[in-house]
Amino acid sequence: MPQSFACVYVHFVWSTKNREPLITLDLSVRLYPFLGGVVRERGCVLSHVGGMPDHVHLLVSLGRTLSVAELVRDIKSVSSQWVHTEFPAMQQFAWQAGYGAFGVSLSNVADVRKYIDGQADHHRVVTF
Repeated sequence: MPQSFACVYVHFVWSTKNREPLITLDLSVRLYPFLGGVVRERGCVLSHVGGMPDHVHLLVSLGRTLSVAELVRDIKSVSSQWVHTEFPAMQQFAWQAGYGAFGVSLSNVADVRKYIDGQADHHRVVTF
């Protein structure tokens, strides 16, 4: 086969440093599209993004030439620098060192998108 083809979906999740609730609505509406741009520049496709004030979820279709570790390193590094530049009052913003990366079959992509969209409900705490 003279050409290469890959169809690899990965669900990524990582937190802000110390799980600080730094991803405000004002930040998220600009951060999420920015993350998509970083993913695209690396030859991958951001299928879905969302999260909570202390963490993000990305569903990414990996490109053929980049490893999971390289992609996460680049997204976290470039986005941290961008936050510091675009939001000067947020110099304390940082991502945690680790991350989760979970392979997603094509048949489960829609379910993962719903899961990402449902983060507010998923993390809601009911008190009595």
